[in-house]
Amino acid sequence: MLERNTEKLIVGAALAFATSTLWPIVKNTLKPLAETGMHGAAGLTDRIQYVLQVARDEVEDIVAEAQFERMRKKLDRDIAAELPSFEETGDLTDAESNH
Repeated sequence: MLERNTEKLIVGAALAFATSTLWPIVKNTLKPLAETGMHGAAGLTDRIQYVLQVARDEVEDIVAEAQFERMRKKLDRDIAAELPSFEETGDLTDAESNH
């Protein structure tokens, strides 16, 4: 049992020494990589925001066009319902007098 604890102590001390020795190297290596990753993520975020804005604008255009088309058709129906056509009356004065 004492032998097993001694091995654990030696392994722990070796890991602590290796960590303290390697940490500055790892830190100096990973820091630029992390900064590059952050710049890449920021650029990706900007591109995603741009794509979403373009998609939003397109959807808004489609909705506006659909609303305009619906309104135009309604106005056409309303006008057609109010004014008798020339074919129905055969006289243009009836259509003009209602106006």
